[in-house]
Amino acid sequence: MRTLVLGIGNTLLADEGIGIHIIQHLEKFHHDQPDTDYLDGGTLSFTLAGPIEDADHLIVVDAAELKSAPGTVRTFIGKDMDDFLGQNNKRSVHEVGLIDLLTIAQLTEKLPQKRALIGVQPEKIDWGDEPTPMVRDSIPEACARVIGLIQEWSA
Repeated sequence: MRTLVLGIGNTLLADEGIGIHIIQHLEKFHHDQPDTDYLDGGTLSFTLAGPIEDADHLIVVDAAELKSAPGTVRTFIGKDMDDFLGQNNKRSVHEVGLIDLLTIAQLTEKLPQKRALIGVQPEKIDWGDEPTPMVRDSIPEACARVIGLIQEWSA
């Protein structure tokens, strides 16, 4: 069973790039996870439909409007992820929505068996190549949640 960990975001827009920063941290410190691929999905595009369809399990990390303090991390699994994305309450600069990519996978009957979104509440989505301190400090927690899901789903 292959797990795809997909980081999305724009690293030129401060906290909007947190998904990419999390992927970079995972690649550096957790590169040895079996049957796991880390992918920098940038600001999304339809080219990501293939890797999503090829995965048995999908974990997405991204900035998300959680209506919480900056740096808050929340995990949405399965239907909770689908419901959260369907609310369309996430600030985004992505050209394609994650919900669009999941819909493609569903229509082709290749939606990953298990899927989760790990969202981090941004503070600032404006020009800047680093996340704000509170959002940056959430990286270890977000990574721990990713690793926890990988291990739980591979058991």
